[in-house]
Formats: sequence, structure tokens, C-alpha cells
Amino acid sequence: MNSLFTRRQFMWGGVCAAAAAGGGFSPMQTLAAKPGSSPELVEVMFYKKLAENKIECGVCPKRCKIAPLERGYCGNKENREGKYYTLVYGAVCAAHVDPIEKKPLFHYLPGSPAFSIATAGCNFECRFCQNWQIAQYRPEQVRNEHMPPERIVELAGLSGSRTIAYTYSEPVVFYTFMYDTARLARRAGIGSVMISNGYILPGPMEKLCEVLTGVKIDLKAFTEKFYKNTCSGELKPVLETLKLLKRLGMWTEIVVLIVPTLNDGKEEIKRMCRWILDNLGPDVPVHFTRFHPSYKIKNLPPTPLATLETAHRIGRETGLHYVYLGNVWGHPAENTYCPKCGKIVIRRIGYKVAAMEVKGGKCKFCGFAVAGVWNDPAKRA
Repeated sequence: MNSLFTRRQFMWGGVCAAAAAGGGFSPMQTLAAKPGSSPELVEVMFYKKLAENKIECGVCPKRCKIAPLERGYCGNKENREGKYYTLVYGAVCAAHVDPIEKKPLFHYLPGSPAFSIATAGCNFECRFCQNWQIAQYRPEQVRNEHMPPERIVELAGLSGSRTIAYTYSEPVVFYTFMYDTARLARRAGIGSVMISNGYILPGPMEKLCEVLTGVKIDLKAFTEKFYKNTCSGELKPVLETLKLLKRLGMWTEIVVLIVPTLNDGKEEIKRMCRWILDNLGPDVPVHFTRFHPSYKIKNLPPTPLATLETAHRIGRETGLHYVYLGNVWGHPAENTYCPKCGKIVIRRIGYKVAAMEVKGGKCKFCGFAVAGVWNDPAKRA
């Protein structure tokens, strides 16, 4: 499981290399945490107090009502005497230096590293979850490393990362930790991207956009039935999040995991692509990604390549400029093509950028403006 870090994975994920280059950092100093270690107790943002010391969480649309000494759906926040505390502030259970393409973000500082972190917990339970060992566990059930925001920003700098990615599990449920870290990172000239299911209320999302520099949303499907039965969530709030991100001018990319027989119908994909075009415009990148059996869905095969290619064709025919296929390394649909001249402007092999023909945000061949984030957005703030 690539999101649970071991001592060796963390050391050689990029941080140790930075130290060897003269950064003077020893990752050995930080790797002493054990499962169930006490987190930093911090009161969360966005909740309201109710009678009898109950509270109502105001971060995601579940709006959990929580009695004293109980937790919400995500399992990583707790009501203590009428105050709502996060149990994962600085409690990092996964930390890697990843290529930004792994998120995947293809139009955000291509080829750059991202210092990627997660805590335990999620406000969905996707039956196909790839990182269920952290997303579907409570914080005391996983190995945590104490990394407060200052430490995260320091490690990101030492690793040479231009961005911090909040990823692997669901960043919405460690909102306060993410917000504080992203705010501090922005002051240090380091960007922050949220890799999320988009199941968040408008107020918190708008506040978060003050400190984020990019967002990737997993659009699980385009039916409420799939969201309810397969993810324990809802589609409509996710669509509202996407529209809000568009309105706020936040760089956004979309990933759709195509699960055979569950969300791979041509008509559903057509409706999805048409909605994206009508509400978000043609320039939002859409990644159709291959499913692999995992967690509670192991009876279905990996997504056939023909199914992915059909989704890609539908997206392009709908009028979307940047449509990609994921988890099919070496496929031509990994590359970015100029919408005007049709030439390859970013050539990729898996997570590696093999050739970059975007100069100053424009196609090198015809001068067409290619949508994306090409300069460090945090340094312009």
C-alpha cells in the first residue's frame, strides 16, 4: 500500500536527498511515533454548539450532530464538553514526496515535486477505496507521526517541493490542520493543493480557497444512486463545490474512476461531460482512470481499455479540451495536446514528464494559451 510510509520510504522519498545536498536535515529525528500516540488537541473550525453540550459539525454536508464524548462520521474529531476537537492535528499517517502528476494534476506546475501528507479518516466510504487502511480507520488505529504545520512547511522546503498536497485519505476531514498548514506554506512561497472528494459545505470551501493554489476533485459518478450505494455520499454537493471553485477562479482538475458496470454507461458519461462543459467550461482537465479491484469491490475486473477510450472519445466530442486516461501508462491519452494546432505540448510516460513544449503558458508551436498553472501561484500572493 503506497500511502502508508515506512522508515525507508520516507527517508528516500526526497527528504533525505535534500539533506544530502546540504539541507542538514535528518529524517531519523522525526520517526518515533507509535499507533495511538496522543495528537495535538486543537478546536476545529466550522461547528456550532447545541443544547446539552451537543455540537453540529459545519464542514461537510453530513452535518453530524454529536453528543459529548462522541465522534462524527469521519471518526477523527470528538466532542469534549461541548467543544469540538480534531484528533489528527499534526498526526500524519502518510508522508511522501510525489510527482504532482501522481495526484493527478497535469496542468499544475508539471514535473514538479509535491510534499504529500494525510491523516486518518474520511467522510465517504467508497467501496473501491484504494487507501482504505487509513481512510477508513480511526487515528488511534494507524501509525502517526507528529508533524505540526511548521514542520510540514519545513520538510516541504527541504525536499525541494513547490507544493504541499493534502491527499491519500480525505483532506476535508482534517480541515483545520490543512488550512493552518496551507496558510503558513503560502507565506513561505509554497503552494497547497487539496486532493478531495469535494464533499464540503460552501462556507468552508470558500475560506479554504484563500490559502489553496489548486484542487483536484474525484467525481465518483454522475448519479445519486452511485454516490449513495457505493460511496455513502451525495452527488449534488460535489457539483456545487465544482461550480464554486470555478466561480472563485481556483485551478481545478477532475478525476473519474471508471468502475465496470457501475458508472461506465455511455449516456452517464455523456451527461457528465456535458455538465462539465456547460458549468465549468472546456478547459478543466478531466482524467478518466482505470479501476483496479480493492477493498469491498473485488469481484469486478480492471476497467477494459476500450471502455476508457470510449469515455475519452465522448469527452473530446463533447468539446472538452483536455481529456486524459489514467492508470494506463504509455497511452497517447496521457499527453497534453494543444487545442488549436493539435501538437503534443506535454509528453508523459506515467508520472514522468518526458517533454515540455509550454513556454510562458503558451503552446511553443502556435502560441495558443494552454490552460493551467505554470508559475508558482503562492509566490504571486
